[in-house]
Parts: sequence; structure tokens; C-alpha cells
Amino acid sequence: MARINRKEARIKRHQRVRKHIAGTPERPRLAVFRSLTDIYAQVIDDEAGLTVVSASSIDKALRSKCDGKTKTEQARLVGEAVAERAKEKGISQVVFDRGGFKYIGRVKALAEGARKGGLEF
Repeated sequence: MARINRKEARIKRHQRVRKHIAGTPERPRLAVFRSLTDIYAQVIDDEAGLTVVSASSIDKALRSKCDGKTKTEQARLVGEAVAERAKEKGISQVVFDRGGFKYIGRVKALAEGARKGGLEF
């Protein structure tokens, strides 16, 4: 029996959750992905298969703000940025999709930043 590595385990967790979570035009999905160095957030309408807005710690607009900050502080800035961009598109409610990651640390900071920016979930 082959062992499942961490990445595969996260993907399996994400697939389990995605069976129950889907983004609609009225309430799109806020998907989070975190790598070792960066964090990414997308607001996705699953019915149309479109990414409505996105933000990440490697965005040109956010990179200057993220310099010298911890990864958790960067995640909070990304959350606030994605919320601001979603508000501009008229989105105020989303479904949070943590992407199979635990709701601690950077994922939690991004969620809190998005809530502070005005998104409801």
C-alpha cells in the first residue's frame, strides 16, 4: 500500500469539501491556495467557470506593501485586497473555501482580512 504524501492528502481533503461547496453568481467561492512563500485568493463563479477577482502576495499592486512583512501579515493584506476588489465588482457575500488547508495561521489571517474588507461568509 502506497503512502499518500502531504500534497495528495490536501488535494483529497479539498475534493471532499468541494463536493458540498460551490460558488454561484450571487455568492461566489473565495478559494485560497498557500505555497511555502506566497498566498493566493480567488473569487470564483463555479457555474460560469470564471474567476471574478483575484489577489496574491505576488501581485504588482501588493508586492510593495508586502515587503518586509511576515507571511501572516501578507496574507491579511491579500484578504483585504481581494475583498476590496470584490466590492468593486458588487460582491459582498462569498463561500469560503480553505482549499484543504487547516483554518489557522495564514489561511485564517486571509479570512480575517477579507472580513475586515467587507466580505461576509
